Amino acid sequence: MSDHPIDALMKTTMESLKDMIDVNTIVGDAVETPDGTIIIPISRVTFGFAAGGGEINLSKGDKKGTDQESSQSMPFAGGSGAGVSVQPVAFMVVGQGQIRLLPVTQSAMLERIIDLTPKLLEEIQNLFSKGKTAKKPQSQIITTGNDV
Repeated sequence: MSDHPIDALMKTTMESLKDMIDVNTIVGDAVETPDGTIIIPISRVTFGFAAGGGEINLSKGDKKGTDQESSQSMPFAGGSGAGVSVQPVAFMVVGQGQIRLLPVTQSAMLERIIDLTPKLLEEIQNLFSKGKTAKKPQSQIITTGNDV
């Protein structure tokens, strides 16, 4: 296959995109807070490109020669374009003996509430048990399976 100008155009575009996108674009650089917690941003990267071109026939008369000869004598005009989108998806938080993934989207709020429900119920139970012991410390009823 002969070297066509569109080949060089597409190769340049792809190399430029490759230089822009690397692993650090998706998983960002870690940031350490004063208390020792490490925060790592995670992003979604989408990109696309288009390239095209054409050969312009400047002769006004009848075609002379073969198609190959005429394509070599015609000038080439081409162009390319690319677009990149980087969207934050989540933050990974490492610290205080645990690793958490904190999503950025609002649809993740429901998931977060579901994840925190057991902890919330435990806290409510602790509050009620503290209230009962403060109100009635003198009496305690113990039931067994035989009392039913």
